Amino acid sequence: MSRSWAEAERAVIRRARLRISVLVALAITVLVAFVGGLAYAMMVHAQDSQVTRELRYNARFGVPSTPPGCTWLFILDDGVLDDGLLKVPPGFPLRGDLDAVAASGGTIERELELNGTEYLTLTQRGADGSTVQAVFDTRYQLADRRHLLVALAIAEIGGLVAAALLGLCVGRGTVAPLAEALARQRRFVTDASHELRTPIARAYTRAQLLARWAKAADLPDDHRDGLDKLASSIRGLGDVVDDLLLSARLTRRPEGLGGRAVDLAALAESAVETESDRAGERRITLTVERPTGPLIVIGVETALRRAVDELLANAVRHTPEGGRIDVRLGVRGGQVELTVADTGEGFDPVEADRLFDRFHRGPGEPERRFGLGLALLREVVTGHGGTVEAVGHPGEGARFTLRLPVADPTASATAAATATADAVTGKAISTGPR
Repeated sequence: MSRSWAEAERAVIRRARLRISVLVALAITVLVAFVGGLAYAMMVHAQDSQVTRELRYNARFGVPSTPPGCTWLFILDDGVLDDGLLKVPPGFPLRGDLDAVAASGGTIERELELNGTEYLTLTQRGADGSTVQAVFDTRYQLADRRHLLVALAIAEIGGLVAAALLGLCVGRGTVAPLAEALARQRRFVTDASHELRTPIARAYTRAQLLARWAKAADLPDDHRDGLDKLASSIRGLGDVVDDLLLSARLTRRPEGLGGRAVDLAALAESAVETESDRAGERRITLTVERPTGPLIVIGVETALRRAVDELLANAVRHTPEGGRIDVRLGVRGGQVELTVADTGEGFDPVEADRLFDRFHRGPGEPERRFGLGLALLREVVTGHGGTVEAVGHPGEGARFTLRLPVADPTASATAAATATADAVTGKAISTGPR
């Protein structure tokens, strides 16, 4: 299904809102996560420092029979172990550490996971020459950490929801001026195009009358040709204004506002015939190849004609004298393909996408401009639900491929019934040297 220019604008606005919302939500989420992580790290550091201080203090001054909460003390003196006659956790004391410190006089610190919790142990020599082992149960500290993590997770989820809502509000407020600017631009184009249609129609009518009078008055051929060209130019200006008005109003599929079945093959042949004179002046061979029968798409014929004209004009502009331009049409994957390949100067492949930017100029050539025409071409093709692709290499020519959805069989059958009888397979129109 084709997507209109207005729908494309709305899609741009939606993407802008979504991008701003995501960025705001991400910023707030990262901030909440950073603050929560910092709080957790400070808590862990404070707990570890406190436990270490208590272990050292109790190992030096504690009494096995009355140790502080969550702490057990064991004293080994002359091979006799004093545990204060208290109930101790399974696995303690660590007799190996006691014997090692008693023999070497050093200090051993350990972290152990036993009995479903974590213990910190400190074994060292006492002031009276005995060996002391202090054991601290960290289950309450670990519980505090788990509670903090749960609280941080809840805060993070709540912050994420709040950030998403805030992001939507900020996105709407930020993008609103863009939407208003686009709406005003579209209204201006609509109003200006509408006001210009009447004077242009009058000028075209007068030019036609002058041309007919010139024929009846038997004026010189160059005068009559000049009047014919004037009428043709005014008609072209009217087509441009009509296209601007249509593009500004195009809020549905092209067929909803004057779009109809268009034979792209016949349109391309007509465009090649129009461009053949200019190509012939530069001795450029210009050919068109197409399959039997029409290639039907749904769209605005004048806009599609202008897109094809721009492809051919761009190829002629960048092809040196004696070169060649081949126009090929066909159907592939449910799309009509129109390819314009030339033997011109080509372009750097990295610039393929930038060719369709407005007023883009090639590097190192300040006067060279792929210009507004290709940008408008892409807008026309995109508005008809199609795509346009550029492939090229410096000095090896360029190839532009325009793809548009094939029309439904009913439209194709109607156009086929009115197709000209001279549409044959491989038909070619050539200009230039023979």
